[in-house]
Amino acid sequence: MFNAILSPTRRLARQGRKRGVLARLLHLDAVWRQRNDLRNLDDHMLKDLGLTRSQARAETQRPIWDAPSHWM
Repeated sequence: MFNAILSPTRRLARQGRKRGVLARLLHLDAVWRQRNDLRNLDDHMLKDLGLTRSQARAETQRPIWDAPSHWM
């Protein structure tokens, strides 16, 4: 009987971990896409954003897991 009570709790915990992994993967994909879009901007668009070509290049060369915490 005690195991039956814990079973739904364990199931919910497992589902939470799966959602956490999925959320992290979706976040990494979003970072990759944003950096890829940044790589494809022309100099005029970069100037509108207040970035130089070298700043944009430096950002696009960072690994996808290296994103500022406020992007989360």
